[in-house]
Amino acid sequence: MTELPTTCGRARLRAVFAFVALVLVLPLSGCGGADGGGAAAPAVPPPPSPEALAALPEATTFGDLATAPADPSPTIPTGGEVLHPKADAVVYRAPGAEAIARLPVTQVGSPTWVPVVARQGDWAQVLLPTRPNGATGWLHATPESVESAQNDFQVDVDLAEFRLEILEAGKPTGSWSIGIGKPEHPTPTGRAFILASIEESVNTYSPIVLPLSSHSDSHETFGGGPGTVGLHTWPDDSFVGKATSDGCLRVTREALDRLVELPLGTVVLIS
Repeated sequence: MTELPTTCGRARLRAVFAFVALVLVLPLSGCGGADGGGAAAPAVPPPPSPEALAALPEATTFGDLATAPADPSPTIPTGGEVLHPKADAVVYRAPGAEAIARLPVTQVGSPTWVPVVARQGDWAQVLLPTRPNGATGWLHATPESVESAQNDFQVDVDLAEFRLEILEAGKPTGSWSIGIGKPEHPTPTGRAFILASIEESVNTYSPIVLPLSSHSDSHETFGGGPGTVGLHTWPDDSFVGKATSDGCLRVTREALDRLVELPLGTVVLIS
């Protein structure tokens, strides 16, 4: 197992990155996919040529994989396993099926770590950072192709209670009141994950922004970007307990200081 990079200080992008003003939400891995119960492992398709791999759509926050499989269990934790591709990885629709995307080694300046939601032998179904929310795909996850690590952290977000909680191995380690998306631009629910860590150099409302894998359902773009939902602070605490953002999760500075210590790939369960 590999030591996970934290969101703090790892490959931060010193540029303006457009996020939908949705406040922070980060659920962590808990439990999801099980091994595929004794069935024979599907055959591994031959790897695509470099040209064919490069031609596949990228699985990033800027992408849209409309036909990708949906998250099979969007309301429960995952098992905690996260994967990092050692090179651009082929994403398959199902074990042994056709290729649908390419998962790059980095995302928005940070190493790519994606949560596993199901397993079939060497095949791993992972959450993807693309639209639509809850998009998944399958990686042929061998030790030669990916690094695997166990992430015992999870973030739970309760929109109705305006509450964010960090858990480690299922035990709460901190809880804060937050701000969420306004009714016309609601914070999306379901399983997401911390995609990257960005050090802001233009906007001053948050020193660090943590983009999630989810996107606004009401903003196709936001500020010139893809409408990515993020976790971030605000100039003051007037947002606490209110639905005033454009979909992002707004958190206090104390909460952000704790969130940036979590590993990339940490699941954020929003309900």
